[in-house]
Amino acid sequence: MRASFANILNAFRRPVAVGLTVAALTVPAFLAPVPAYARGPENIADVAETVIDAVVNISTSQRVEAQARPGTPRQQDRQGPQSQPQVPPGSPFEDFFKDFFENRRGPGGQQGESRPQRRASSLGSGFVIDPTGLVVTNNHVIAEAEEINVVFNDGSRLKAEVVGRDPKTDIALLKINPEKPLKAVKFGDSDKLRLGEWVIAIGNPFSLGGSVSAGIVSARNRDIQSGPYDNYIQTDAAINRGNSGGPLFNLEGEVIGVNTAIISPSGGSIGIGFAVPSKVVTGVIEQLREFKEVRRGWLGVRIQQVTDDIAESLGLKQARGALIAGVDDKGPAKPAGIEAGDVIVKFDGRDIKEMRDLPRIVADTPVGKDVEVIVLRKGKEEKKTVKLGRLEDAEKARPASVQSDAKPDDKTVVKKALGLDLANITPDLRKRFKIKDSVKGVVITGIDQNSAAAEKRLTAGDTIVEVAQEAIGTTDDFQAKVDKLKKDGRKLALLLVANPEGELRFVTLSLQ
Repeated sequence: MRASFANILNAFRRPVAVGLTVAALTVPAFLAPVPAYARGPENIADVAETVIDAVVNISTSQRVEAQARPGTPRQQDRQGPQSQPQVPPGSPFEDFFKDFFENRRGPGGQQGESRPQRRASSLGSGFVIDPTGLVVTNNHVIAEAEEINVVFNDGSRLKAEVVGRDPKTDIALLKINPEKPLKAVKFGDSDKLRLGEWVIAIGNPFSLGGSVSAGIVSARNRDIQSGPYDNYIQTDAAINRGNSGGPLFNLEGEVIGVNTAIISPSGGSIGIGFAVPSKVVTGVIEQLREFKEVRRGWLGVRIQQVTDDIAESLGLKQARGALIAGVDDKGPAKPAGIEAGDVIVKFDGRDIKEMRDLPRIVADTPVGKDVEVIVLRKGKEEKKTVKLGRLEDAEKARPASVQSDAKPDDKTVVKKALGLDLANITPDLRKRFKIKDSVKGVVITGIDQNSAAAEKRLTAGDTIVEVAQEAIGTTDDFQAKVDKLKKDGRKLALLLVANPEGELRFVTLSLQ
C-alpha cells in the first residue's frame, strides 16, 4: 500500500535514536506548518456574520431632463459639445450618468430627440448605527436625490429622510422608521489602527448586494486632495463602485471607517481604496444629530507649508508648523495679535507638525472656545489667546490684504534683482495687471526664465509685499533689503507675495 503524505510527513518528524541521545530530523521548509500570521485571521467569517444585517444598500432616484439635438434652439454650436458631469471617484452616480448620456445618443452617435424627464436610479451602501433607524452613508451617494430608500439584507426596504449632511467630509446621516429595533453596529477608535492590521469592507459593489472583502490597513492620514480635511485610511480590501458609504470593520466588528473613494484607471479595485476614519465620522455624526449641520471652528487665517527653505529663512531648526500667509480683517486671529509670517506650532495644546494638521484641529474645536495658540515669531515663541469663531461657509473666509504706509513714486521705476523685473506700482500697472487697490508693494513685470524665480511660480502681475517680514513700498526698498540680507550672510530671502486678487503666500529666493 502506498504511504500517504501525512505518514511521510510524520516520518520526517519522528525522533530517531542516535547513540544515547534523541534528536529530531529538521523538517524541510516546504513541509513546515504555515505560521498563523501568514494564514490571515480566522474570524473574518464570524465578524461578517455578526454585522452583515446592519449593512444596507442605499437606493436613490431623481428626475433627469433630456437635452435637445444639435441644431435646435439650444445654441449648441456656440456653446460647444455637451460634456458629461464630473462625479466623485467610486460614486454610484458615475454609472448612472454614463448610462444616461450613452442612452441619449441617436444614430451616428448624435444626441437624440428632446424628450420628457425620466426618473433614474443609483445605488450605494450604508450602515445602521442606532436601532431606532439612523443610517450613515456618503454625502455623494444621496446628493441631488429626490427619493432615498434603504434596502436591508433580507430584501426589505424603507424610505429614508436626510437628517443632515457634510460635503466637506462626504458624510450623510439618514433616518428611517422601522417597525421593530434594527441590528446596529458600533464605532471603534481609528486612532488605534496599525499599519498591516486586518480590516473588512462590506457593501454593495456594482449593485450586487451585500459583499464582503478583506485586506489590511495600507496607510493612515492620506491626503488625496479631495477636501480641506483629508485624513483617509488607505486599504487594499476590495472597494468598488457601489461600496461608497459602506463600513470598514476591524476584527472586533467595530466600524473604523466609511469607504469613500478609490484610485483606479479601470473603474474597478486595484487595491487602493480610502475610508473616512471613524474619529472624523463620529464627530460629524454627533453634530448632524444635534444641529442637522456641522458647526466648525474658524481662525481666520490663510496658511501654507513650512518648507526647508522657508524654515531656514525664518531661523527655524527644522520645518514644522503652519505658516500664516494672511490674516482676515474680520477673523478671530486678528484681534488676538496673530500676524502674517507667524508660524503656528501648537493649537489648543496639540502640536502642529505640518500645515494640514491645523485646519482639522481648528475645525474640530468648539466654536466660541478661548484657545491658547503658540506661534514662532522671528525665532521666538509667543503665546496668543484666540476666541474661536464659526466657519459657516469656507467662501466667507475672504483673503487678507496687507496695508503699507510706504508711498511709491508716481513715476514707474524699474529694477532688476534676483531674476525679477520690478516696478513701483502705478495706476497704469494696476489697470494692466488688474491689481486690487488694497495690494501695496512692488510689482513684478517680468521674470528671467533661467533664474530661480521662474521655478517658484512667480508671474508678472504678482506684487512683493514684504522682504524678510518687513513691508516695502518701492523698488529702492526692495534692493536695500536684499543688500542688507547679503551683507548679513543670509543665503535666502523670504518674500511675501500677493497675486492681483490680494491672496498672499511666502516664497524664498536664493541670494547667491
